[in-house]
Amino acid sequence: MSIASSILTEAATIVAGDRQTTHGDKERSFGAIASLWNAYIAARKAPEAALSGFDVAQMMALLKIVRSVQGKPVRDHFVDAAGYTAIAGELCRTD
Repeated sequence: MSIASSILTEAATIVAGDRQTTHGDKERSFGAIASLWNAYIAARKAPEAALSGFDVAQMMALLKIVRSVQGKPVRDHFVDAAGYTAIAGELCRTD
């Protein structure tokens, strides 16, 4: 089996397996993530500006928040969300 085939097989197993329980229904979860990301972009000081690394870190935290409320609330979601907001704080240089 090629590396590409191996990656695709593993991804198919994950997507159809426990991630459904951990992250919740894909369509509902991704719709909720899109809603939060759209709201975040619209609420920025300059919504028309290109996204920055800071924005990506903030939006990834929002992804983890959605996963914690749409799926099973596992520790990973909260640890990752905290990590993403810490990275956003570093990228923002608020100190």
